[in-house]
Amino acid sequence: MLKIKSILGLFVDAIRGKEQAYTELPIAKAIILLAIPMVIEMLMESLFAIVDIFFVAKLGTEAVAVVGLTESVMTIVYSLGFGIAMAGTSIIARRVGEKDKEGARISAAQVIYIGVGISIPIALVGLFFSTDILRLMGAEAEMVAYGSTFTKWMLCGNVVIMLLFLLNGVFRGAGDAAIAMRVLWISNGINIFLDPIFIVGIGSWAGFGLNGAAYATILGRGIGVLYQLYVLFNGKSLIRLARKHLVVQWHLIVKVLRIASGGTGQFIISSASWIFLMRIMAQFGPVALAGYTIAIRVLIFTILPAWGLSNAAATLVGQNLGAERPDRAEKSVWITALYNVIFLGLVGVAYFFMATEIISIFTQDEAVIQFGKQCLRYLSVGYVFFASGMVVTQAFNGAGDTRTPTLFNLACFWLIQIPLAYLLAIEFNFGPEGVFIAIIISESILALMAIYIFRRGKWKSKKI
Repeated sequence: MLKIKSILGLFVDAIRGKEQAYTELPIAKAIILLAIPMVIEMLMESLFAIVDIFFVAKLGTEAVAVVGLTESVMTIVYSLGFGIAMAGTSIIARRVGEKDKEGARISAAQVIYIGVGISIPIALVGLFFSTDILRLMGAEAEMVAYGSTFTKWMLCGNVVIMLLFLLNGVFRGAGDAAIAMRVLWISNGINIFLDPIFIVGIGSWAGFGLNGAAYATILGRGIGVLYQLYVLFNGKSLIRLARKHLVVQWHLIVKVLRIASGGTGQFIISSASWIFLMRIMAQFGPVALAGYTIAIRVLIFTILPAWGLSNAAATLVGQNLGAERPDRAEKSVWITALYNVIFLGLVGVAYFFMATEIISIFTQDEAVIQFGKQCLRYLSVGYVFFASGMVVTQAFNGAGDTRTPTLFNLACFWLIQIPLAYLLAIEFNFGPEGVFIAIIISESILALMAIYIFRRGKWKSKKI
C-alpha cells in the first residue's frame, strides 16, 4: 500500500497534470494519478447537478418535474456524446500506447467534426418540436406551456454539451485527465455561480425563472468548450493540434463512428430505458416525478465521481493494450473495481440511513420528500453492484469492444428493467416502488454478466 505522504505527492502531481508513462508506472500509482483528476472532474459535474436542482426546486414542484422530463430526453444527447467520447478515448489511448502522437492528434480533429455534425439535427428538433416532446413524455398541458421554452433552449444548445464531453474524452484518452478536470471546474463553476442569479434573481431582479437554468448551462459549458479549444491549439497538452491535423480524414471518421456506434448504442439503450421509467413515473403525478428527479440528482452526485474512477480503468486498458500488456490491463481493472466498490458501498450506507435529511435539503413538501426518500433508499441498496458493473463495462469500452456492453444494456434494460418496472408499478400496483425495485434487479444482473464475460478475456485481442 502506498504511504500517506506518497499519496499526497501523487495528488499534487495528478492535479498539475504532469505527463506520465502510465504503462510503466506501478498499477496502483497509475490508477491514482489518472483517477484523482477524473473523479474531481465528475464531482464538479455532480455538484452542478445538485446546485441546479436546488435552485430550480425554489420555483416549485412543476419546475422540478419539467426539468426531470427534459433531462430524460437530454440523456439521448448525453448518450451520443458519451458514446463518441468513449470511442475517441479508446482510439487515442491506443495510439498513445503505441507512441503514435500524430495519429492521436489527427483522430482528435475528426472527433470535433463528428460532434458538430451530430449536434445540428438535434438543435433543429429542439427548435421545432420541444412542445411535442414534453407532451409525448406525459406532461400535463400546464407543464407543457410552462416548460417548452426551457426544453427548446436545452436541445438547441446541445452543441456545447456535445463538444464538452467529446473533447474531455480526447484529453482522457491521452492521459491528460487534469485538463479535463480543469475544463469542468471552469464550465460548471460558472454555471453554479450563474444558477441563483439567472433562476431566482438577485436584489430587485426576479431572474429568468426556469429558463435561467438553461441559460446558465449553455453559457457555462460554452466557455468550457472555448477553453478546451484554446488548450488544443495553444496549450501544453499531448494532443496539440496544428493546421496539418485538421484535414478531414473520412476513413478515421468512419472508424470513430464504427466504434462509437457500439458505445452510443449502449448509452442510448440505457438512456432510453430511463425515458421509459420517467414516463412510468409520470403516471403518478408531478409530486412523485419531483421526488424521483431530486433523488436521481442526489444519486448522480456520487455516481459521476465513481464513473470518473471507471474512466481511469478505460484509459489504462486502452494504453496497456496498445503497449501489448494485456495482463496489466486486466489487473488494473480489478484493482479499480475494488476501489469503486469500497467508495460506493460506504456512500450507499450513508444514503440509506440519511435519506430523509438529504431530500429535505431540496424541498419542504412532505409528499415529495417521501417519494424521494423511497427512491434514494431503494437504489442505495444496489450501489455495490453499480460500482463493479460500471468499471468492468468501461474496461470493455477502453479496449474498443463497445459491442459487448451494448448487448448487456439491451438485455438488462430493455428485456428486464422496462417490462419489470411496468409490471411491478402498474400491473401489480407497487407504484413508484416497483420502478425502484426493477432498477436494482436489472443493474445487479448487468454487473454479474459483465464480470463473467470479462473474465473470459476475449477483449484482450480486440484490434482498433
